[in-house]
Amino acid sequence: MEDWFPHLWQFHVAAGVVALTVAITSVLAERRRFRRANLDAVGFMPWTVIYLTTFLTACVLFGLAAREWFAA
Repeated sequence: MEDWFPHLWQFHVAAGVVALTVAITSVLAERRRFRRANLDAVGFMPWTVIYLTTFLTACVLFGLAAREWFAA
């Protein structure tokens, strides 16, 4: 059976893309929340915290991938 990611940097890039996708989605959700028509319908998701956490995770994973790619 063959591995999905023959190199570790490929796994880090794939995980970084997933984290970046979640970060972009949370930015769009926060923008939607700010532009809501009903000001009483606030919501309960902490979109800013989700964005900051996933964006930091994506940056770390892309940095690890770049370090491993250059070392190979």
